[in-house]
Amino acid sequence: MKDILVLDGISKVFSDGISVYPALSNISFAIRKREIVCLMGPSGCGKSTVLRIIAGLMKADAGMVHSGVCDEPACIHAAMVFQEHGLFPWLSVYDNVAYGLRLKIRSFKETEIRKRVTTLLFLVHLEAFSSSLPHQLSGGMKQRVAVARALAIEPEILLMDEPFSALDSYTRMELEDEVLRIRHEMNTTFLFVTHNPEEAVYLADRIIVLSARPATVRDVIPVSFPYPRDIGDPQVIEVIRLVTRMVTSKEK
Repeated sequence: MKDILVLDGISKVFSDGISVYPALSNISFAIRKREIVCLMGPSGCGKSTVLRIIAGLMKADAGMVHSGVCDEPACIHAAMVFQEHGLFPWLSVYDNVAYGLRLKIRSFKETEIRKRVTTLLFLVHLEAFSSSLPHQLSGGMKQRVAVARALAIEPEILLMDEPFSALDSYTRMELEDEVLRIRHEMNTTFLFVTHNPEEAVYLADRIIVLSARPATVRDVIPVSFPYPRDIGDPQVIEVIRLVTRMVTSKEK
């Protein structure tokens, strides 16, 4: 299966005008179409910075991000879901999901928007809440709206920055299953930042582990267990332990 995203030697340095703070150093990896790849590493190592560079929200100081079929960054069509849902409080669920479609340079007819939004609300089980405002929703429901809004523009890859970290464990597990279902039904590709080894092993085809700053790719761990995965299975537990050791180790 072809690569849909390639990071080639990405480096990033931050500066406050007095001191410089190297964040990323020669980050290179590729993601294939329809993969779920989890990005892990110590707190503050630059995982969110990687996502922001891919999304075009931040520029790398060195290296290139491109698709597997084109060496130009503009070829990458990505959408991002943040830790905070970022919904517009004055817009309904329907209008939040439709928002990106109405902003696009290529204008969509309202009938096409309605069809796409309705399909996505069914996908995330929120069809009964299309007229609701965000304050009327639970935390998990808000994140479902955020995912639907990102999927509305049909991205080639969905970037997720710890989207379930603030949720209770039951809701988080429920939404993890939603990610797997969306991948199955829409052939969506995911790059998913998490601090949770169990979440990573439950979801990912591969786990990319970054070192402490300046972050490098420390290891890539394949997860070959078939879905659905049993977190209580001894073989799965062993991979969770391996990931935990890799993330918490002080070695570079």
